[in-house]
Amino acid sequence: MNRPLDLLLYDMPKIIASGKSEWARTFAKSILGQAKRPGWKPSTKQRAIMENLIDEHFGITDELEVIEE
Repeated sequence: MNRPLDLLLYDMPKIIASGKSEWARTFAKSILGQAKRPGWKPSTKQRAIMENLIDEHFGITDELEVIEE
């Protein structure tokens, strides 16, 4: 997915509060700190990690599930 940056940042507190690892919580906290700087934008790698953390947190996958054959 390619969510807008404001939506990625909106979900970072949820990762801080209940992320699956200490690393994820620390990363999200760091991102929110950096986002306070004027003109800050995440690197391509940071943005991909943010997307993956949110997908993992909310159980979002790209896989399609066959409901009926």
